[in-house]
Amino acid sequence: MTSKKKPTVYITRKLPDVVETRMRELFDAELNIDDTPRSQPELVAAVKRADVLVPTVTDRIDAALIEQAGPQLKLIAAFSNGVDNIDVDAAARKGITVTNTPNVLTEDTADMTMALILAVPRRLAEGAQVLTDRKGEWAGWSPTWMLGRRIAGKRIGIVGMGRIGTAVARRAKAFGLSIHYHNRHRVKPETEEMLEATYWDSLDQMLARVDIVSVNCPSTPATYHLISARRLALMRPDSYIVNTARGDIIDETALIKCLREGKIAGAGLDVFENEPAVNPRLIKLAGEGRVVLLPHMSSATLEGRIDMGEKVVINIRTFFDGHRPPDRVLPGRT
Repeated sequence: MTSKKKPTVYITRKLPDVVETRMRELFDAELNIDDTPRSQPELVAAVKRADVLVPTVTDRIDAALIEQAGPQLKLIAAFSNGVDNIDVDAAARKGITVTNTPNVLTEDTADMTMALILAVPRRLAEGAQVLTDRKGEWAGWSPTWMLGRRIAGKRIGIVGMGRIGTAVARRAKAFGLSIHYHNRHRVKPETEEMLEATYWDSLDQMLARVDIVSVNCPSTPATYHLISARRLALMRPDSYIVNTARGDIIDETALIKCLREGKIAGAGLDVFENEPAVNPRLIKLAGEGRVVLLPHMSSATLEGRIDMGEKVVINIRTFFDGHRPPDRVLPGRT
């Protein structure tokens, strides 16, 4: 960068120390050391004075907030892959560029998706609870106790065959699962051949035929409640569903009803429709071994967070050097 005045960068949450240190070296960075989520009034004050806002997925950067931004705010450099919490169109109307951090969380998210694909049918969380929460219940090995379901030889249906969905498919194939997928567009023939994947242009038809459903599509207005009550009813009673994408893609109320009535066998959820609030009925189902719940941690690795931070830094530096940042999010694409 040149010797001109450093841009003022407002960071809404605590980031890894190495990322914060680099930001302090390069920018006039305001950190959130105690990681207290910023309120909307605090965000309003920030956009009135900062040159750059670095929000995370927990911050609501809507049109009302963007409208109150001062003329100096030129960049929203999101510390996230998804930007469903940012009104990109409103930012564009205000002359504000939006960037994100794509391509760094693929493997971490796919790892955790595969972990849930294993955990739910094999009853991993339920088994662990016997030893930690229900001490004395386990009397030793028994041939018919804590029986789960084998995943090898089963069919997995991937909803959204982007980078993460494809990475999930690679892992699932290694575990002996047959790959089926639904996507807006069919993947390249060489990808289908490598994965021995079956494409379904009808999501309904795929849901009715697979043993495990993995939700890996982005959250957009078009995917809100994509897995609706009607579509959940298409699934087989011995099937499972896993979601590491966004909570609002599944109709959570309908999912709870299906689980309670035994219309599907189980679920693994890392995201929730109204997070950080988790429906008490889901927590009750988890206690009964019907679901495995995780606190939105599928991308939570130190390496992944540092990679995200490096992308934020590159986007900011590139922008203030007068160039188009590499991870610009175009309006109308979300």
